[in-house]
Amino acid sequence: MLEKKILDYEKVVLIGVINREQDEEKSNEYLDELEFLTYTAGGEVVKRFTQKIDIPNPKTFIGSGKMDEVAAYVEEHEIGTVIFDDELSPAQQKNIEKILRSKILDRTSLILDIFAQRAQTSYARTQVELAQYEYLLPRLTGLWTHLERQRGGIGMRGPGETEIETDRRIVRDRIALLKKKLETIDKQMATQRGNRGALVRVALVGYTNVGKSTLMNVISKSDVFAENKLFATLDTTVRKVVIGNLPFLLSDTVGFIRKLPTQLVESFKSTLDEVREADLLLHVVDISHPNFEEHIASVNQILAEIDTADKPTLMVFNKIDQYTHETIDSDDLATEKSEKHFTIDDWKRTWMNRANGQALFISALNKENLDEFRKKVYQEVRKIHITRFPHNNFLYPEFIDEL
Repeated sequence: MLEKKILDYEKVVLIGVINREQDEEKSNEYLDELEFLTYTAGGEVVKRFTQKIDIPNPKTFIGSGKMDEVAAYVEEHEIGTVIFDDELSPAQQKNIEKILRSKILDRTSLILDIFAQRAQTSYARTQVELAQYEYLLPRLTGLWTHLERQRGGIGMRGPGETEIETDRRIVRDRIALLKKKLETIDKQMATQRGNRGALVRVALVGYTNVGKSTLMNVISKSDVFAENKLFATLDTTVRKVVIGNLPFLLSDTVGFIRKLPTQLVESFKSTLDEVREADLLLHVVDISHPNFEEHIASVNQILAEIDTADKPTLMVFNKIDQYTHETIDSDDLATEKSEKHFTIDDWKRTWMNRANGQALFISALNKENLDEFRKKVYQEVRKIHITRFPHNNFLYPEFIDEL
């Protein structure tokens, strides 16, 4: 059964660049992430190409020599899909497709495709459809070339499959219609948020695939979909949670990612309203990921863009059960200890210790240190709650021993 599933995956080649903004190590890390995105979308990466280039070629993004190398490989191995790690202009996409005679995607279109797969509710599907149309509008000429071949699979889900004869005017009309539909739903959702009363609101935020949905399930005793793939959660889920005898609302939001398409940030602004209107953020981090500090920076950047960087925040370092580090032999005096040699205790003594004691280390999957997590969340929610309901202060002790 597993072998059949692997055979059904599309064969994909990835292309990345090395430049002043990203060295070879950074480029490889981005390609690792792109490979995981490809797997999530239903593809199997068979080859990765990188090129050192300071300024992308305006016609083909990469240089002609590297393009010839890619073309030879694509033809020899019958590759159907080539994915670039950076966003391509409509002209570049069209030119590359003529040369490689394959389906050409970039990181943005790949993420949009995953969102199209993951959207479950009418609201999420509308948001994704709007983002797809806005991305496709300047690429309509190239799109028809894809569709004439009746290709399916990665990058071809969503509106493109049913709008073969659509011209630019109709697409623009559709975009306007979707925006109007979203405005109506936005007002309904704002009313729903207003009707939740004055309960303290807590939002789970973080990079994609850090375990937010798993933590949501454990804390709220609910059954939110969780999977070891990127963007497993797309629709915001809100649950009423009680710790001790203190009730609050907990929301699980879409995960962030580097190079998040601007179309998605815009179309998912209402989903991000759950974050904007939260009283407390739980910033969940996958501490087992080798570049988790960069993930933190990426999330903080997006939080700053939506004006939520100054909200009270608890840092929750998840997946301590999967954390590994390199060891140094006691006889090895030449090797200097660096972050890759840090234990969890070493990390606790770094900047994490200076975050006013707001850093927690847990495993949501194995339910490690969850009592400490609950107590800390209780204390933070209580601080907000008693300012809102000072007459109820006596109902909630400052510390709780049993949960």
